[in-house]
Amino acid sequence: MAAILLVRCDPEETFGIATDTLASAGASTAVWDAIDGEPRPTLDDIDGVALFGSSYNVEHADERPFIKEARELTLEAIDRGVPYLGICFGAQLLAWSLDSDVVKAPVREVGYEAIRPEAAAVDDPLVSHYGDGDHVFQWHMDTFLLPEGATLLATGDRVTNQAYRVGDRTWGIQWHFEIDRPEIEMWLGSFEQADGGLESTWGKASATIRAEADRFQAMHETKGREVFTRFAELAASAR
Repeated sequence: MAAILLVRCDPEETFGIATDTLASAGASTAVWDAIDGEPRPTLDDIDGVALFGSSYNVEHADERPFIKEARELTLEAIDRGVPYLGICFGAQLLAWSLDSDVVKAPVREVGYEAIRPEAAAVDDPLVSHYGDGDHVFQWHMDTFLLPEGATLLATGDRVTNQAYRVGDRTWGIQWHFEIDRPEIEMWLGSFEQADGGLESTWGKASATIRAEADRFQAMHETKGREVFTRFAELAASAR
């Protein structure tokens, strides 16, 4: 049984489909509530690390100490050869940890966007099941430059870098493949209560995202579950 550490970097992070999918794949999970200031855990008994999204960006590292702690955990995982999976903020943090720049994206992506797998994705252990034009859930304003030696796995039509691999045990994926419909509704609800709503700050109305979810979410979850299942299997075999 693989032991997977889930890293919470946002107070509204529920981990979506991750926990039950990993359990179904035979993995146990532990949670580090980094956002709440819990001490950084040891990786001595951890077989894989999945670091999730955040409403903060790496530019807030001097204001939010958890970001630098998450960076140290990321580097430790890489140094130890512990499989690592960075999701959205986690993908950006991985790039930043490896001395690549994280910058404002040309557009703010929110809702479902098409991705374009690269040739290297065909036999990738985690994302080979994604196809050209698959719609995935996005919510980000930053993007990253590829770390030195990284392999680009997927691009987007509006934001180029969407998924990459470093070596054979480390991944960064920009889209929220972990998200389920209840978490989407929670995130939308937070913006609907704010002044101006979602469309004024992100350029897309909540109703539009809900309509997209009706169309794309079922397949999105199926493919996301496959990523977590594969990650659990890889973590178990990488001990």
